[in-house]
Amino acid sequence: MIYLLEDDDSIRELVIYTLNSQGMEAHGFPLPSLFWSAMADQTPSLVLLDIMLPEEDGISVLRKLRSSARTAGLPIIMLTAKGTEFDKVLGLDSGADDYISKPFGMMELLSRVRALLRRAQQEADVYRCGALTVDPSRHTVTAGGRDVALTQKEFEMLCLLLKNQGQVLSREQLLDTVWGYAFTGESRTVDVHIRTLRQKLGDAGSCIETVRGYGYKISRKS
Repeated sequence: MIYLLEDDDSIRELVIYTLNSQGMEAHGFPLPSLFWSAMADQTPSLVLLDIMLPEEDGISVLRKLRSSARTAGLPIIMLTAKGTEFDKVLGLDSGADDYISKPFGMMELLSRVRALLRRAQQEADVYRCGALTVDPSRHTVTAGGRDVALTQKEFEMLCLLLKNQGQVLSREQLLDTVWGYAFTGESRTVDVHIRTLRQKLGDAGSCIETVRGYGYKISRKS
């Protein structure tokens, strides 16, 4: 999902149409208040953000996004009619990942969006939660700066929880996904592995939360 905050109707409609025609789901908002309402319901994969807006300027929106842990790493491209070096530096220094001055071509916009999404996907392949870092491609786990050795099942379960941060996973889901069979009543298998996993992770193991009577989760930090 891509969000576009742009008060110019013609630009907003053209950009949304172009993104949708290329198979990218996108929604546009003319006002920051509508944008923030949508953000409360769903975090997009990327934001296209104009600077000159009613209600609240784009730099203010950008800084708010960067100040929240939930959206601190959200890919953001600034779209603005301002083309001076000062405005460009201001946007980038405030946390924008890229900057396109109006008028811009749709092919250039698509190229910038795809490049930033690719980069974000590569970075997302490494899971982080507080002092815990897990790199699935390298099969490495560090907690508080020290390397942690996990069994294959412990590693798979930790990756599954990190991949679904903010979502509660039931014991049945964990058994079915990690062990490869439907729940048969042996939920203690999950509990034992979670207990051992927490011990190995030390203080970082506190990020794994128990949802009594259901399962486990790793909460998104806000």
